[in-house]
Amino acid sequence: MSLRESCIRENRPCSLSGGRRPARERASSDPTAKKWRNRQGAKGAQEGGDVTEEPGQAPPDGVREQRATPAGEIQARWAWVEAEVWTERMLTALEQGVKGSKWYSLMDKVSALPTLRKAFAGVKSNQGAAGVDHVTVAEFEYHLEANLEKLARELREGSYRPQAIRRHWIRKLGSQQKRPLGIPTVRDRVVQTALRAVLEPIFERDFAAQSYGFRPNRGCKDALRRVDALLRAGYNGVVDADLKSYFDTIPHSALINRVKEKVADGRVLELLAAFLTQKVMGTAEGWVPEEGTPQGAVISPLLSNIYLDPLDQQMAKRGYEMIRYADDFVILCRSGAEAHAALAEVQAWTTLAGLTLHPTKTRIVDARLPGGFDFLGYHFAAGTRWPRAKSLGKFKDTIRGKTRRTHGQGLSVTITEVNRTMRGWFEYFQHSRRFIFEVLDSWVRMRLRSILRYREGRRGRGRGTDHHRWPNAFFAEQGLFSLVAAHSLVCQSSRR
Repeated sequence: MSLRESCIRENRPCSLSGGRRPARERASSDPTAKKWRNRQGAKGAQEGGDVTEEPGQAPPDGVREQRATPAGEIQARWAWVEAEVWTERMLTALEQGVKGSKWYSLMDKVSALPTLRKAFAGVKSNQGAAGVDHVTVAEFEYHLEANLEKLARELREGSYRPQAIRRHWIRKLGSQQKRPLGIPTVRDRVVQTALRAVLEPIFERDFAAQSYGFRPNRGCKDALRRVDALLRAGYNGVVDADLKSYFDTIPHSALINRVKEKVADGRVLELLAAFLTQKVMGTAEGWVPEEGTPQGAVISPLLSNIYLDPLDQQMAKRGYEMIRYADDFVILCRSGAEAHAALAEVQAWTTLAGLTLHPTKTRIVDARLPGGFDFLGYHFAAGTRWPRAKSLGKFKDTIRGKTRRTHGQGLSVTITEVNRTMRGWFEYFQHSRRFIFEVLDSWVRMRLRSILRYREGRRGRGRGTDHHRWPNAFFAEQGLFSLVAAHSLVCQSSRR
């Protein structure tokens, strides 16, 4: 690897003469390096380097005391990043901060074959349907190296163009309404995965702590634990907020400007813009979106977090306890007055950002009262929580699909399928009130009794004497998972 290629890969300026001149002099007097940065399309490359942090600029929490941290510890903290992209030197620069807080030569990392190979592995593990070109993951893999080399060449040359997105509609949870889902082609999903691998650590470094959605080593349970802790601490004034059609209404120019705050590689910015303006084939002719980022695109979750991070930072600076998961968030306050003030802050910010709070779904509630609020599948009210109505409805719909009286499968096969759903559901909702599990256990057994009743030539649901013919112990012997028993074990473990 040449000296120039090494410098480009490590995102640092270098002198081709071999001398060790000061960083400022190298950045300004090396015409070859300047020419390369200009070829990358990096606006403002002449302003200086990308080596050290601006004087007096404090690094984010968790980085402040790590200037002299051994490289091994840095790598351990960033163990989730793609090693094919983020070398030890780049991770050190990431933690210490680059000058001007902007990263320049990134497209060479996106287009590198090792990055694209790892990206395809991620796409393959997620499977997913074919896009408008009808090429499946298996078909793409059949000529994998040739396909990846073509993508790498097109990305390097600047000739890569995303294909159209296939529009698919999925039913909203607990509603007859449907939400649009965009399905990119496999080749575009590979490029987006590679792009995310390069960009995500740059933005993850400074994301606010109260954001939990689509972030490494964070998830719904972490957000729920935070909500539970704040409720126990007396934060009962709750702003229950809902952004109306958030993913479909993000302004493109404002979003790109947010990315430009940390990324100065013009070709990367052009690639992002191309993904935002992919034609959507929801009709025969299709259309080009003027705003929004398609749900279903690999890069969309990261872009959605980038756009909302300034809101996270502002609320934290004001001292508000906001917990956000993607576009779903709540703000927990000490009083109703504080909740109204917090909501006013959010309304002012969203208006300037070109977003809209849902007029009927955004409200202020007292968590101590029976009405409560919903968040991430749970309903919180009167000091406790349980699955919200839509979550219960989805669970029952799934069980109904596995316990049709006419499906013809043996009872043991049916119970195996039912157990798979019940275990997964309990894993998430295990901290609910006990009575929920009692009701659902009884309902599932009723569905199974109805199957046995039908096979004996009788109509109707399992009831009456069926409880004696097939008692609860019978289903326990057949291996049926019990939500009540599982909940009792969890409670016993927590007391120890």
